[in-house]
Amino acid sequence: MKMMSKTLLLTYFYLFIYILLSSGVILYNKWVLSPKYFNFPLPITLTMIHMAFSGAVAFFLVRVFKVVSPVKMTFEIYATCVIPISAFFASSLWFGNTAYLHISVAFIQMLKALMPVATFLVAVLCGIDKARCDVFLNMLLVSVGVVVSSYGEIHFNIVGTLYQVTGIFAEAFRLVLTQVLLQKKGLSLNPITSLYYIAPCSFVFLFVPWYLLEKPMMEVSQIQFNFWIFFSNALCALALNFSIFLVIGRTGAVTIRVAGVLKDWILIALSTVIFPESTITGLNIIGYGIGKFCF
Repeated sequence: MKMMSKTLLLTYFYLFIYILLSSGVILYNKWVLSPKYFNFPLPITLTMIHMAFSGAVAFFLVRVFKVVSPVKMTFEIYATCVIPISAFFASSLWFGNTAYLHISVAFIQMLKALMPVATFLVAVLCGIDKARCDVFLNMLLVSVGVVVSSYGEIHFNIVGTLYQVTGIFAEAFRLVLTQVLLQKKGLSLNPITSLYYIAPCSFVFLFVPWYLLEKPMMEVSQIQFNFWIFFSNALCALALNFSIFLVIGRTGAVTIRVAGVLKDWILIALSTVIFPESTITGLNIIGYGIGKFCF
């Protein structure tokens, strides 16, 4: 009984850490990128910093300290699995971080209710799931909820909304491709080996849009760079990846999904306190409630 109680407490502790880190990374990214706060309006650069840091840490853990062993990676697997997954991973982070420049954290979380819809549509498109009437009805209700939430958004911004929705679909493609391609090849990647292979490739993908869109901005404007801000921000993002692994390993994917729902509600409430401009309305809450609990 005592052992069971200790195990349960440890599980709750991991869930608390996951919710804390997940909320913290989102709020931290918003604070760093927002022109009203730290004023570093370069989302691709921030994402590249995350990828470079995560890739370097993963390299040391795999090659130097040998905490985990690298998987058997052939050129064919790298070209057909790692590269497309990395491309969609980089895109989802790029578009998701860019959305912070245009819309509030609360509204971003409300739009993320579309994630199951996007994942299901991509799964059907890739032929790993079938279109069913019951699921279609749920998708319709989720979409109605997001539309209601958007209608109730005081500071609605079409550019930010499009960036976030595009990021959601890029993430859906990443999830489905990970399931289809890696499982088909019989590969199993934990967070360390995932970052070891995917982070450097994602960094390379982000270089082209960075060179075209953000490098010219950095040359003409006075951009402040604080080492400790970016180091701690990248460290939080890395810790979040590891916390997800710990929670899934101790509980399961269903538990982390429930914890994710709790985290979203906490994040919406917190964001309105930390960022006073992020006001939410009754329609926001009603729409989000419909969208979140219908799937």
